[in-house]
Amino acid sequence: MTMTARIAGPLNVVILSCGLITALCVLPASAQGSPEPITGERKLPLPDGPGGFDFEIGRWNSVVKRLKRPLSGSHEWVELSGTTVVRKLLDGRANIAELDIAGPSGRIQGVSLRLYDAQSRQWSIHYANIAAGALTAPMVGDFKHGRGEFHGDDSLDGRPIKVRFVIECDRRESCRFEQAFSADAGKTWELNWLATDTLIGALDPSPR
Repeated sequence: MTMTARIAGPLNVVILSCGLITALCVLPASAQGSPEPITGERKLPLPDGPGGFDFEIGRWNSVVKRLKRPLSGSHEWVELSGTTVVRKLLDGRANIAELDIAGPSGRIQGVSLRLYDAQSRQWSIHYANIAAGALTAPMVGDFKHGRGEFHGDDSLDGRPIKVRFVIECDRRESCRFEQAFSADAGKTWELNWLATDTLIGALDPSPR
């Protein structure tokens, strides 16, 4: 996904992405099998520090599987596809990702802003679903040993939850973005968003 998603029931959490909790309700047209979570076997090293998101700069095909009703006991998934475009800002100390995906269940459009804090050596990820027009609470984390992991606090249907977002790549042209929620302060996690992105190519450097 690439955006960093944070998407709860109605969307508000993602990518990443995409989004992230309460804005646009996506009603599934059909159930999908539960996707397998990231296992840690993807080997492409993602750089630590301010270059953490450099791998993602460009245009991507995005295929997203999203759990219809997180933390409800439901196992019904929907699938959407489209594009993610990631642009570098301020010499790489920030970047912005634009997500546009759709399927029989509906359409999701969102923007994710990632900012690097040189003092803490961590990234913060801020997401806005265009339907809501407001930023969600940030997730904070970093890249270590070729893996990006970010955590944040949010709410779902009035109850506090924790959010975890993971990024891993098996090669330069293929990456996965995984989001999970926890209702028990991080003791257990439920996967609710899995995006697989395939690189289309570099962005057109010419000014618009």
